[in-house]
Parts: sequence; C-alpha cells; structure tokens
Amino acid sequence: MMAKNNIPEVSYGILIQNQSDSVIDEVVEQIRMLGYGVIDSGYSSSELNNLSEVFNHTRAEYIKNQGEEKLRAANEYNTIRAPLTHGDEAFLRLALNKNLLPVIKKLIMGKFILNQQNGVINPPGETYNQAAWHRDIPYQHFVSSMPIAINALFCVDDFTCENGSTFLLPASHKAEAFPSAHFIKNNAVQIEAKAGSFIILDCMVFHSGGFNSTGSERRAVNHLYNIPFFKQQINIPKIMPDVSLTAEEKEILGFTFQEFNSVSEYLSR
Repeated sequence: MMAKNNIPEVSYGILIQNQSDSVIDEVVEQIRMLGYGVIDSGYSSSELNNLSEVFNHTRAEYIKNQGEEKLRAANEYNTIRAPLTHGDEAFLRLALNKNLLPVIKKLIMGKFILNQQNGVINPPGETYNQAAWHRDIPYQHFVSSMPIAINALFCVDDFTCENGSTFLLPASHKAEAFPSAHFIKNNAVQIEAKAGSFIILDCMVFHSGGFNSTGSERRAVNHLYNIPFFKQQINIPKIMPDVSLTAEEKEILGFTFQEFNSVSEYLSR
C-alpha cells in the first residue's frame, strides 16, 4: 500500500476540482463522495457530562411513563423517541447544534426539517434493534444526485470497535441495491469517534450498529434531517413543550411545514 506522504500532488487533464477551504468544507466533501464524515460538536467537558446525566434521567422517566414491558414487547427498550419533547432543553439545543447545522445546510439544498431525534442505547453483550444493515429511509432503493436526508449521530459515549461503533458501506448511497455479502465483507468500515462527536451520514448509506463486547452501554442520540416533503416520524410541533424559539428554529423543527386541514387554511398561510 502506498504511504500517505507519497500520494501524488500534481495532475493533468483536470477541468473541474472541488474546493475545500474549511473543516466544514472538508467533511461536506467526504460525505458527498463517501457518504460519511465526523465533526466535533464543540461542547465542553462539563456540557458533555450534563448531556450524559440528562440522557440517563430522560431514559429513566421514559421507561417509567411508557412501561418497560410494553417497550420490550415492541423491541423499543433501547430507544428513547423524541427526547427533545420531554422537557429538557439540552436535547433541543443538541438538534440545533451550531457546528452541525452549517454542515446540514451545505448538504441539503434549500429548506430542511428535523424528521426525528432518538436516543439509542447499544447494550453490552446482546443485540439491539439497530444492529442490522439499513438505510435511514428504509425500504427505498433509489439514489439522488444530491442528499435528500442526512443522519447525524451524536456520541454521548466514545464509539469504539469494542463497544459496537457504527459499521457502514462507503459510497453505498450511490447505488440502488444492497451490496452482496462478498462486497460487505471486503468493504465495510467501522467508525470510531470520541464522545461529543457527530457521525454524519448521507441517509442512503447502508449502515449498522455493531456488537458491544464491553461491560458498559454505548449511548448516542440520532438525528435525521430531510427535505420537507417527508413527514416527521412523530409530529414534533404538536408535542413540543413551551420554549422560546427563533423563526429559523421553528422552521427546522417543522412548525412551518405542517399539513393544512382545509383549502381555506392553506390560502390563509
């Protein structure tokens, strides 16, 4: 394999080349080309500790309110649906992260909304509902020239190979069909990332959680942003607590993209 410092720097016959002038440009280019990238959220250690505590508290309340038996029966015990609607603004601010949104804005042309936010727990020594290959718009076999949805997985804990960090198939957002077992075996990569990072994927990249062989849970908060033509997984505006939001934040959370109940309501907007 060629050493990295021997990569050719000159070229010929090139008429068009991408330009990369910032960290954001670098990660955006990688996501466009390979379907994935990693950025730092910009949170301090104290903010990360607070998010960890908020995650655990929200999870405990969620299980209490929804019922452990019901969650286990639905294979939902290791998921927290729409945590930003549960009252703690830490999850809301996470969905509106100042380092993340500029990346989303460069990847999705025009308007976009938050389709879903889910807390995800990879339990030690057992499988969970995300440990299977999938796209984040499942059951779809098409590709688009530009991203229609972006997945941003926030690492509450370090993502390591040992605790089941995310596997993915680079550039699989450019092919309609799920690759063969031979291709998967030879081309799957596992992404390691520090707590406080966002692992960002084109939603059409095939990916899977890994097996957690450690003795501790691996926690994350997944976000899916998409063009407004897709419905939200859960109607966020209808169940958001009363918090102060800017016009742009309301737009991202879907307040301005609700379905109209009548022609008159449509015309009045």
